[in-house]
Amino acid sequence: MIHIKSNDEIERIRECGIISSELFKMIKKHIQPGISTKELDSIAENFIRKHGAIPSFKGYANFPATLCISINEEIIHGIPSNRKLKNGDIVGIDVGIKKYGLISDSAYTYSVGKITDELKSLLKRTEEALYKGISKIKNEAQINEVSGAIEDYVKKFDYGIVTEYCGHGVGYKNHEDPEIPNYRFTKGSRKLKTGMVIAIEPMINLGQGGCYILNDGWTVVTIDGKYSAHFEHTIAVTDDGFDILTINPDDYDSIMAKFF
Repeated sequence: MIHIKSNDEIERIRECGIISSELFKMIKKHIQPGISTKELDSIAENFIRKHGAIPSFKGYANFPATLCISINEEIIHGIPSNRKLKNGDIVGIDVGIKKYGLISDSAYTYSVGKITDELKSLLKRTEEALYKGISKIKNEAQINEVSGAIEDYVKKFDYGIVTEYCGHGVGYKNHEDPEIPNYRFTKGSRKLKTGMVIAIEPMINLGQGGCYILNDGWTVVTIDGKYSAHFEHTIAVTDDGFDILTINPDDYDSIMAKFF
């Protein structure tokens, strides 16, 4: 069942999204060789709670942490630990923030120290793929317009698209209907409607798209061990387009100018 959000609900999700936007700015300063992912998780939880919110992932299906932190070949759902970041790593950080009963969901992949040109391109293109999908969002658009825009862009570079996981509705729960894959699919003729709030999140691999879950029951990794990037925004569908709720309004114009 799809829950159409009111303007008030959307603004409450935006408040969560602004917290996540500021969290990503803050956490970037701490992403350096030698810091552990558990330390990053603690920093993030303190930040979220100081802003009167709670981490929506923590305790969800018994997930033990605030952030999903995924390094290199880890695609999503990495559990923070004593593992320390190293120069040349890439690290995906995914966060859900809940306040006033509503949730935002967003992710960003960072470089650690100096990374290769190949990885720089992967990060740049995965983020661009996110905005290619966002650009197709509007009332009455078919989901495959969004999914297909991501697929077409990514395929230009011969990257692998993860098919087992996808974007989704968000708001009162971490995951709501509808599903928004990063590729065209058989149910993609379903239409978006004004007031829907969805999370778009391309997960793109240097190698093939295949993946599996580690024995911890959470961490999803690439089958071939090649690196993966993940970017995500929470977006409200509007009559004539979209409204990205996980960008601070002060930064909105500059980000739109970068990608559109």
